[in-house]
Amino acid sequence: MNKECSNRLRSFKALTFDVYGTLIDWETGISNALRPLIDQVSRDLSRDEILETHARYESYQQALTPSKLYQDVLAVVYRRLAEQWQINVTWEECLRYGQSVREWPVFSDSVESLRYLKDHYRLFVLSNVDNESFAWSNEKLGVSFDGIYSAEDIGSYKPQDRNFDFMIDQLATLGIKKDEILHTAESMFHDHLPANRAGIASCHIYRRSKQDGYGATMPPTSRPHYDFRFTSMAALVKAHQGAT
Repeated sequence: MNKECSNRLRSFKALTFDVYGTLIDWETGISNALRPLIDQVSRDLSRDEILETHARYESYQQALTPSKLYQDVLAVVYRRLAEQWQINVTWEECLRYGQSVREWPVFSDSVESLRYLKDHYRLFVLSNVDNESFAWSNEKLGVSFDGIYSAEDIGSYKPQDRNFDFMIDQLATLGIKKDEILHTAESMFHDHLPANRAGIASCHIYRRSKQDGYGATMPPTSRPHYDFRFTSMAALVKAHQGAT
């Protein structure tokens, strides 16, 4: 990565993060937590088919009930998946899936990368999550964020513009201007399109660079712009360091 890119990265004061798909390996977490259901399906399901079906039900439910807690959204998604695959489940099983966020693993480079970036930026979270679930993830990430803005706090889910407006307003009270924010995320649908509409720079952490499709997120309605792209958080760190 060239020096110009490194210098531009250093011009921002704040990194705002999507968490699930960017820092937490939610696709592995989802796949593992769905295993008791998937094992009962009468036909073989590919990982991408499972994730894409999950994305469709999750996105629909978030739009339909924007104030519902994320773990409760996941419980409904589990029930919808069971209905589609013609599996009988109890509501207790649905609730158990909703609580599975606490088990979702971190990507191997997240903790070390955040530790490094904390020395150079103020770090914030803008996530489609409830506060209880995020507390478990935050413990795994091992960093003290300067601000945490959850869907539970805001009352809606990304890609709603109000989530980004809320974050920008909060950062403004901390003396951070829009052009000093770099939103760092994997999802084109949840993050880069609304970041474009909000007028803030974005960095694509392309975790699915070796896979087709969009996995556990819906496809974007149009192709968004992003200012930087890296295949991992570790690659972002190397770029910041000016490594070639």
